[in-house]
Amino acid sequence: MKRSDFLKRTGLGILGSVIVAPVLVASESSPKPSTYDKLSEGLGFNHIPNTTSTVMKNMVIHRAETRGNANHGWLNSNHTFSFANYHNPERMHFGVLRVLNDDHVEGGMGFGTHPHNDMEIISIPLEGDLEHKDSMGNHGVIRQGDVQVMSAGSGIQHSEFNKNKDKAVKFLQIWLFPKVKGVKPRYDQMTFKPEDRHNSFQQILSPNADDEGVWIHQDAWFHLGNFDAGQKSAYALKKPSNGVYVFMISGEAKVNDQLLKSRDGLGVWDINALEIETMTDTEILLMEVPMHLG
Repeated sequence: MKRSDFLKRTGLGILGSVIVAPVLVASESSPKPSTYDKLSEGLGFNHIPNTTSTVMKNMVIHRAETRGNANHGWLNSNHTFSFANYHNPERMHFGVLRVLNDDHVEGGMGFGTHPHNDMEIISIPLEGDLEHKDSMGNHGVIRQGDVQVMSAGSGIQHSEFNKNKDKAVKFLQIWLFPKVKGVKPRYDQMTFKPEDRHNSFQQILSPNADDEGVWIHQDAWFHLGNFDAGQKSAYALKKPSNGVYVFMISGEAKVNDQLLKSRDGLGVWDINALEIETMTDTEILLMEVPMHLG
């Protein structure tokens, strides 16, 4: 698809967000009005049984191959939840977890300047280097081992580009509804030591500025773990009313007796803890999030 066609087809109004063609120039348009209230109406489980999701009493499984896909040549993106041209009313969110995109951006390409508001945005590079610029004056590069957060709040504009011309960048783009709207926009990033999550879960995000990792305006906790084959581990929820969305970055593991493979997702609620047993060397992202807004 031509970039001009991509701009026309994927310009969307998800919370004032517009994906534009990969050109590093400032947008002349102001952020669109937020559709936050419409999207968050009735926020909860959103787990209606369908052919691409397995829904049980207190869990839902999203297999890797059932995700929405958008391949534009320079961008290949897999969407766990509805995004841009992929719209599935039965897969809009898991609690306040609204977007989980698995993005592959070719060398030198990226997302031009575009607006966001009233959303907590987290980027986790898996390979390569991602360059960031925003309307607050931040300019930097995030790499594998880094975690970036951006509270869009009352409104922010930013761009994201592959820093390298000769290799792709792969990263997870995650959006959460915030617990308060209209906050002052903020940006942060932090580098984490991979060895600190060998056969254990390393906290990378929380609601508290004084806690481990970066922080956001939501009662959410994220953990990354790198486990050898044959390891058993457990994760205890921080807040009983929360749920946990498990995203398998690589490998195979049983999570509460459900076998998950690379890029599968599992959402669980009404539990106190997760039990995890790895079948192979495995990298796991745990996202504990509120199941209801407010």
